[in-house]
This record gives sequence, C-alpha cells and structure tokens, in this order.
Amino acid sequence: MPDTPVLDTVTVPADMRGFDIARLKQLADDVRTETIDAVSVTGGHLGSALGVVELTVALHHVFETPKDILIWDVGHQCYPHKILTGRRDRIRTLRQGGGLSGFTKRAESEYDPFGAAHASTSISAALGFAAARDAKGEKNRVVAVIGDGSMSAGMAYEAMNNAAEATNGQLMVVLNDNDMSIAPPVGGMSAYLAKQVSGGAYQNIRKVGKKFVDHMPRPFRDAARKAEEYARGMIVGGTFFEELGFYYIGPIDGHDMENLVPILKNAAAITDRPVLVHVVTQKGKGYAPAENSADKYHGVVKFDVVSGKQAKSVSNAPSYTKVFGTELIKHAQNDPSIVAITAAMPTGTGLDLFGQAFPDRTFDVGIAEQHAVTFAAGLAADGIKPVCAIYSTFLQRGYDQVVHDVAIQSLPVRFAMDRAGLVGADGATHAGAFDIGFMGALPGMVLMAAADEAELAAMISTSLAIDDRPSAFRYPRGDGVGVEIPELAAPLEIGKGRIVREGTSVAILSLGTRLQESLKAAELLAARGVSATVADARFAKPLDADMILRLAREHECLITVEEGAMGGFGAFVLQLLAEKGALDGGLKIRTLNLPDVFQDQDKPEIMYAQAGLDADHIAATALTALGVDASRAVRA
Repeated sequence: MPDTPVLDTVTVPADMRGFDIARLKQLADDVRTETIDAVSVTGGHLGSALGVVELTVALHHVFETPKDILIWDVGHQCYPHKILTGRRDRIRTLRQGGGLSGFTKRAESEYDPFGAAHASTSISAALGFAAARDAKGEKNRVVAVIGDGSMSAGMAYEAMNNAAEATNGQLMVVLNDNDMSIAPPVGGMSAYLAKQVSGGAYQNIRKVGKKFVDHMPRPFRDAARKAEEYARGMIVGGTFFEELGFYYIGPIDGHDMENLVPILKNAAAITDRPVLVHVVTQKGKGYAPAENSADKYHGVVKFDVVSGKQAKSVSNAPSYTKVFGTELIKHAQNDPSIVAITAAMPTGTGLDLFGQAFPDRTFDVGIAEQHAVTFAAGLAADGIKPVCAIYSTFLQRGYDQVVHDVAIQSLPVRFAMDRAGLVGADGATHAGAFDIGFMGALPGMVLMAAADEAELAAMISTSLAIDDRPSAFRYPRGDGVGVEIPELAAPLEIGKGRIVREGTSVAILSLGTRLQESLKAAELLAARGVSATVADARFAKPLDADMILRLAREHECLITVEEGAMGGFGAFVLQLLAEKGALDGGLKIRTLNLPDVFQDQDKPEIMYAQAGLDADHIAATALTALGVDASRAVRA
C-alpha cells in the first residue's frame, strides 16, 4: 500500500473541511497516489481521474456533500471522489464482480446522488435537483461537473438554455476543460481576474450598477449590459455562456489549489443566477506515463506503477472491432462512395484505422448520436454510402432519428453496432442489450448478428450491397474465435441462416456469438444421448422462415439463444411460429436471452453464465424441456 499520511485521516469529506490550503494540497497528492495504485490493480479510466484530483478535493472541501448535491458527468473521473467518500477500503474492487462500479451509482453511496456513464447528463440532472430543492423550500447547493467533450452533445445546451428559467436559486456548472481548451488560462493574471469577478465586492458593484442601469432607457440598458459582459468576456472569456443565462468565471487552473478553493467559494455564494466555472485541467496529471501517452491513459488494464507498462494479453484472433475497421478499408479502396461516421469514438469503433486510410471520408461528429444518424441519412439520400459506427448502448440516443430520418424514408444507412451483448467491467450502463428489439421492430430494416469474425466480414459486404433500405449488424466487444477471413468476403443471401450441425431431437437456434457455446451444448447433450441440431440464424430480420419452420417441424424441442434482452430474437421467432401454426402440435420451445435485470459488472464469461447463456445452461434447458433428468438440469 502507498504512503498516504493525510488521506489516512480522511474517511468522508467532512473530515477535511477544516484543512488549510497546504494540507489540501497534501491530501490531493495522497489521493493521486492512491488512485494510481488502485487502478494499477483493477484497470479502468485513469487519465480522466488523475485530471480532477485537485478539483475533487476542492469541491468536497467547499461544499457540504452529501447535503449539497455533486453530480459527475460520464463518471470516468469519479475514482478520487469514491476514495474521499467512504469507499477507499473497497477501491481495489473497482469494476470487479461484486465490487465498486466504475461510475457513480445511486445504490452505492449517498454521495452519488445521480448515476452516470453516458455523457452530457449532469447539467439536466443538476437542474432537476435544483428545481426540486426550490419546490421544497430547501437551501442546499447543487453542482454539476461536465467535461469539454461532453459539452459537444446538444443535451448539455438544452439544459443550460433551460437553467435560468427552471430555478431561481443556486446552481453551479463546473466545465472541466481537459482537452480542447476552449480558452486556456494565462497564468497568475487569469487566476487573479477570475478571483475578482467571482468575489463579493465585484458582485455588489455589479448589482448596484444593474439597479442604476435598469432605470435607463432600453437602448442604454442593453449597451451597458453588453459592455460589462464583453469587457469581462475579453478578459476571461464566456460571452457565449452569458447569453445562455450563466454567470461565467474562468478559465482557471484546475490544479492550482490556492486559487481553485477561493474561486469555488466565491462562486458558491452567487445565488441570483446559474454560474459556470471554467476549469482547465490536464488528463493524466501527476503520472508521467499517462501525461506522455497519446490517449493520456484514458482506459487501461492492470499496469506496473513504476514503468506504466500495461499487462495486455496477447490473442491469436483479432478483435471484432479491428475486423470491422480493416474490412471497411478493403471495401472503401474499391468504392469511393463509402464514408464512415463515428460519434467521438474513433478508436473504440475501429474507425481510427479507416481515418488513417481515408481522412477525407471519415467524420467524427462528437458526442452527438442524433446528429450522426441524421447526418448519415442526408449522405445516403444523396447517393453516398454511409457506415454509422456507434456502440449499441450509445445508438439508443439516436433511436428517434433511426426511425424518423432513416427507416421511414428507407434510406440505405448502414449501422455497425459494436459492443453488442454484455461488456464486462463497464456493467449495465454500457451493455448492448436492447438493439435487437428496437432495430428489429422497424419495417424494412435488415438486422444481422455475426457468429464469428468471418461472418462479420460477410455482413459488412452484405450491408454495403443493400442500397434500398437501412441495415444493421451487431458484434461484441473482445476477440474473435480465430476463423479465417476471406480476402474480400462475399455478401450473404438476405434472410438466410445456416445449419452448422445436424441432429434429430433438439434444435438450438443461435443468433450471434453464442454459436460457439451452442455447439458446446450440443456436445454435452450428445454425451447424455440427446441428438442436437445447431443452426446459425445470421438474420434477426428478416427471419429465415423456411429454416425455422423446418427446425420446428423436425425436432421435439427448439431453443433460441441470443445476447440481447427479452422482446428480441426469441420473440420474433415465437411470433413467426405462432403465425404459421407451428406451435399447435406440441413443440417444446424455450427462449434464452439476457435476464430481465440490469446486470452488474463482472468478467464477461461469468456474466453470461449468470444470464444462463453458456453451454451448461443451454444443455440444461434442453434436458429440462425434454424431461430428461430434470432435477439436475435446472437453470441457475
């Protein structure tokens, strides 16, 4: 364990409210040391957490949390917050099964008033808390922390636009500017000016001046207001935020405790309008390997603290994400009309590779999934072939646009849905659980799920060949199974699955990468004397009706398997069978899908076992349906 003498005296924020600046600095150093050591054991989002150490200490020092509401956006940066709020003893369980979440979580602590993981929600939530406070006649304070990246989402501006109308009391937004540096600070002068405009004397002068100006004719009023705002704007920026109704303070150095604390105290005292405090920080601050890394150690696995070297496992099979990126490049080399769109996730979606090969045909629209989808629709409407690569969980944000702007107009937008199914350490917030249901509900949509990397390559080809309607293909986080990928995969016949293994008694119909577990289940059944057919559906929409009806007709039991929530593939199959009267003859059918709960983080294989989607559970389900040794085949 690292040496952290000041942190050892702090269990909850109240313990450091009486600290002077020197001791707060020491506390911040200890928190940074503890964060580095903990994440070296657990992995996680290190760079963003290190960037807010001083800010976290200062906020908990100035505000009376948990009575005062502190809301973090996304939550990648919340590890120091967790260390200071009674969870230090569990910090090395971060992102592990049964341990602390990697994000803020209401069920975990009273210091987490609002759960996070997706971007740009903090201001809206904070405004809700502020309005609730006003309605109850209470006096607690509300603070939202949001990063400059999250400010690229329209939702943040929707909230700020509403802030001045929705609350009459205190509301603070802290803009954690750690990347694009909207207006970088200029040393001591900037800090001094920020301190002045946040202080009581300036506030009083401003209020007196305002009262005087209010009695002047309107043209003079407007001119005076703009003169004051622009004068302050020229010095410290922020005219844009002023127009949204916020009192702007900044930019200030987010690592300078001597200025950070008094400015936050001054800002907290402003109650007549919302306040935005612009804080400039550095991702990875205080840890050289992170500071010197291109991604600032945004997301890391276990690593050596001294060297910073990460313990990355070596796989013989490429990741599905990399397969997507490399296959798309192959097609784009032959077809200049192919373009790729991502929403602030070029590396996560594999489009960093595509962007290197075709920078002019790659569009990163920022955290703006709604815009990404409609932008793709516009491209498609004018004859371009857009491929919209968005994590399944983030595509949820753009669903209205998928329906209204793409599907209703039958536009050939291709949706590459990465992180389909369970995602391990990121837990429920990032699980791609619902896309089969919500995409499969749309008329005209072609919806595919790859069983292995060769199938993913074929589905990319299929999607690019469809020019009269939208299509989507889903694939999981992690590595493929090691199958050979053709030089250029041929498109699949739309709506046609395949039989992988022939049997007689049980039919296992798999959609997606549970195919390998389905084949293992067939082997387990064979060992019990039960013959099993295994089929790869390939398409959730349109279904291969001929194959499914044959399976129902020729087998005593039919089991569907998918890495998605209820109401998805299994429901589609059941509806088909019901419509065709295939259930009338006593077919035993079971649908295996993700359970109707939000599963907490763990290793993916453990999560799938808990979900009943591993080979043992598939086989047990078949045996139970058949009445074979049912007492020992109960699904866990």
